[in-house]
Amino acid sequence: MHANLIELEKKLWSAADELRANSELKSSEYSVPVLGLIFLRYADVKFAHAHQELESMGTGRRTIGPTDYKAQGVIYLPEDARYVELLKVPEGEDIGAKINDAMRLIELENEDLKGVLPKTYQKVGNSALFTLLKTFASIPVNIEGDAFGKIYEYFLGAFAMTEGQKGGEFFTPLSLVKLIVSIIEPFQGRIFDPACGSGGMFVQSAAFVAEHKKNPGSEISIYGEERVAEELLSNLVFEKNPIKRRACWFRSRLMGQCVLHP
Repeated sequence: MHANLIELEKKLWSAADELRANSELKSSEYSVPVLGLIFLRYADVKFAHAHQELESMGTGRRTIGPTDYKAQGVIYLPEDARYVELLKVPEGEDIGAKINDAMRLIELENEDLKGVLPKTYQKVGNSALFTLLKTFASIPVNIEGDAFGKIYEYFLGAFAMTEGQKGGEFFTPLSLVKLIVSIIEPFQGRIFDPACGSGGMFVQSAAFVAEHKKNPGSEISIYGEERVAEELLSNLVFEKNPIKRRACWFRSRLMGQCVLHP
């Protein structure tokens, strides 16, 4: 599985980076919508699994609704916002607008996602978006949630490399983060990161707790601040920096382990 995952990460990145190179977008402009599509693919896979399970458990006496999915820790996806439905959109239509609408629908049904999902897909271009949708559709439906998180982290690191020094503002090398976590040993309690970027410290802290046979969702709570334009934001979870806020939220959610407090 590990070797296959590495191969898949490289294949997905190669396809996405080739599209970026052939577009007029900067890496920083391209990264958010791409990471958003990876997250949507993850949400769609989780939703499909939950849907199948709920349907098999149903008695037919009542309709299965959003609360049933949320009770399983799954993001509820309205029909028009599902990845599989976006794949059906004819190539002549404005797929960027369709994805933007899908993101708005998801936010309406999931309060904790309000203002988090990207809605700038029309800037990417139809051709590139259709290719990206098909590329990420190749991620196997039976892949584990943690594997989605690793794919996401691979993309974060790759984008950071293409952005040069500024990329380091939101991505600290995984080996360094793991070393810090092993030193502080965050078994339980509150974790505060004053320069949280895309949330690597939170994800690895949750992984540390899980490795010690505990539930990160009940053992730790996470908080963060971030610097922007030389000013230290006092707002928790960097509300004034939506790009970093999205990256951090996506990364924590894909790992499916910890609670990010707004």
